[in-house]
Amino acid sequence: MLAIDEVVFPTQVSYGSKGGPGWKTEIVELATGYERRNGLWSNQRAKYDAKYGVRNATDLWNVRAFFNARRGRLRGFRYLDWLDGTSRGPVSKGWGSTDQAIGTGDGTTTTFQLVRTYQTTSDPAPYTRPITKPIVVTIAVNGTTATTGWSANLTTGIVTFTTAPAAAAAITAGYVFHVPVRFDIDDLDVSFDHFNAGEVPSIPMVELKL
Repeated sequence: MLAIDEVVFPTQVSYGSKGGPGWKTEIVELATGYERRNGLWSNQRAKYDAKYGVRNATDLWNVRAFFNARRGRLRGFRYLDWLDGTSRGPVSKGWGSTDQAIGTGDGTTTTFQLVRTYQTTSDPAPYTRPITKPIVVTIAVNGTTATTGWSANLTTGIVTFTTAPAAAAAITAGYVFHVPVRFDIDDLDVSFDHFNAGEVPSIPMVELKL
């Protein structure tokens, strides 16, 4: 079983960290110069490096303690991506109950998975990403915020209605979310003298597919 602790990597460090989404594409170049491309992943897999968010000895100690508690690569955890941490994008932009479409009522279905759709204007191939580790969620039905009649599981991202939304009802959501990740190293080799000189080793993390 994939072990994930419902704890958050120090946010003061993630604020300055570096990283973003990644994909895996297989490309075969033909003798004619044409190429064939095959996408091997259906969902993104982000990578981050906390090295860039460590600003002082307190940050370094907090990361070290957190790393030990996760036993290196063994246990997953939550990570806040400040650039893409809400239903609108950057955390600074906030969120609202009509931000993201998560489903359409049919009079029977009561559960809906939180998702975030990435697309530009007239995008021919938008990408819809499942959101499995929300922090806070707001829901709207047909554009009206619903304050009761539903609940959100903050460890799976599944929204459950007490009564199934009516047929053709537009179900939308707004939220802040974490990315499930793990460390990508088992050894955190840090010299305090080097830290004082401005040198911090890479502290890589990789997104977990749940």
